[in-house]
Amino acid sequence: MSTLTRQTLTHLDWLEAEAIHIMREVAGQCSNPVLLFSGGKDSICMLRIAEKAFRPGKFPFPLMHIDTGHNYKEVVEFRDKRAAELGERLIVRSVEDSMKRGTVVLKHENESRNKHQSVTLLEAIEEFGFDACIGGARRDEEKARAKERIMSFRDEFGQWDPKNQRPELWNLYNARSHKGENIRAFPISNWTEMDVWQYIEREKLELPSIYFAHQRSVVIRQGAIVPVNVPLMSGELTNLPKAGEEIVELQVRFRTVGDISCTAPVESDADTVEKIVIETATTTITERGATRLDDQTSEASMEQRKKEGYF
Repeated sequence: MSTLTRQTLTHLDWLEAEAIHIMREVAGQCSNPVLLFSGGKDSICMLRIAEKAFRPGKFPFPLMHIDTGHNYKEVVEFRDKRAAELGERLIVRSVEDSMKRGTVVLKHENESRNKHQSVTLLEAIEEFGFDACIGGARRDEEKARAKERIMSFRDEFGQWDPKNQRPELWNLYNARSHKGENIRAFPISNWTEMDVWQYIEREKLELPSIYFAHQRSVVIRQGAIVPVNVPLMSGELTNLPKAGEEIVELQVRFRTVGDISCTAPVESDADTVEKIVIETATTTITERGATRLDDQTSEASMEQRKKEGYF
């Protein structure tokens, strides 16, 4: 008489299985996809999902990062190290190159380059003929991202229309597009910040050091903690303090990472993933609400950037 063993799946098992299914759907339906990888925590989870979806074979797509030139040195170094460990092709395209071509023009020297990534991304999509970009955006991050489908259609100009999206009934995904059009696929759309940290803890994923508590020179600007005198890959310093600002040393960590000009840390003593999970469970402010200065310009700032081609 046989004994049946019943296996209970955790919520992380369900989320992982959904993400693997979506990533395989992209690989199956699209002819030339690319996985966006910045070295941030969400894209690190995406790499693990890709490993589980396609190993022991190679990924059926390259990795790509749109570098503003003002990304944190620790994250850029981690990006290169992780891609090399996986043995996967990493494409890097820079906003600075778009500036040299004249397709990106800053209003002033210190303007944030974050929103200008849209231009460089669209140029890279055209250069390589990508018909799908797989990204690590989550619906819990921000109001505009909550409107996204799993397979988000972009027209021939790279633009997103939140009022013209394809239905996804019964988890059926439509990634078909005409030449020049593009799909943005978001396999971890249904994950939360807590899910990401619990998954990182479960999978024992390595992270850039700035996600953990460390001492950093900062100023308090309009209620936000702003890092100052931050070294770039070139060795020069950016985010210089303004006249009259007092520089203080605080113990901080980053909940999300992006362009230095618009990514603020939070005060924290969480120096392990386990402590970060506990801290995340008790916070009352969303990660972007607490740390993304560019999203605080207006309630519609993210939606406007997405309509122009942003991630």
